[in-house]
Amino acid sequence: MAEIIQKDGTWSFDGDTVRIVPGSDKGVGLLRRTLGELAVPLEAVAGASYEPGRKSGRLRLRLRSGADPLLQLTGGRLRDGADPYALSVDNDRSGVAEYFVDEVRNALLIEQIETAPTGRYLLPGPPLPIGATAGDGTVDFDGEQIRLTWNWKTEDSKASGGPRTVDLVDVHSVEWQPSGGLENGFLRFGVAKDRSATPPKYDPYAVDLWGFRKDPLMALVGAAVVARLPHPYAPAGPAAASSSTNALTKPAAPEAAPVPAVGGGGDETDALLRRLRELGELHRAGILTDDEFSTAKQALLKRL
Repeated sequence: MAEIIQKDGTWSFDGDTVRIVPGSDKGVGLLRRTLGELAVPLEAVAGASYEPGRKSGRLRLRLRSGADPLLQLTGGRLRDGADPYALSVDNDRSGVAEYFVDEVRNALLIEQIETAPTGRYLLPGPPLPIGATAGDGTVDFDGEQIRLTWNWKTEDSKASGGPRTVDLVDVHSVEWQPSGGLENGFLRFGVAKDRSATPPKYDPYAVDLWGFRKDPLMALVGAAVVARLPHPYAPAGPAAASSSTNALTKPAAPEAAPVPAVGGGGDETDALLRRLRELGELHRAGILTDDEFSTAKQALLKRL
């Protein structure tokens, strides 16, 4: 069990799941506090790293592309205070952070987790119902319909049509852009019957964001919608149509059972011995360095 506890949050890893609990420090953004605890399965992880700094370092968890609807929507544009996969680490705890990184990397090597994009969401996205108020409007989503309502700051041409209700089946895309410099941000829903390039300020299917504290909450609403749209990396073709919406709307196809922990059976031991041989082949092929091979081998031997 690897665990690191900081004011910014607590991360733990048991070999199968990385659990991320946001802290109470003032630097913890509203998005992270609202999202709450995350349970990230190992199969969703692409890597981990620790970046030292002058006063504090940064522990980061990198997910496979397409694994998390929130990252799919935000595309790396979340600031550190709002990014649930970044943890501020005091310099006197850098050794613990580096140990955490090693444990995650070893598990990825041993379990041979692919880093390629995944064809279904491996995290469920924000829970429903969900809503947020920021910029010039409010967005609510119950899993089937999106409702947009306006406030007194909304442009008249946009507010004159009144609140908008959009069925999920009519949404073909979701865009989120944070504000930056003199440019406003936005959350926009692409609706099949309206593909115009209207600026968000005037678009009745978009909320204009001005860089205030609650803006990131709109990303959570957008991610909840994204999680229920067809997955962008799902296999194409009629056979994949029923599975492209991800595990939230339909059960995922059965996967191969993972190798159980060693504790009483020759099959488990044989599986780990095969992993050892495979690690040796990767080392001889130059894919693993001497240190990576030694560390991964020792982690496997502990399980024999």
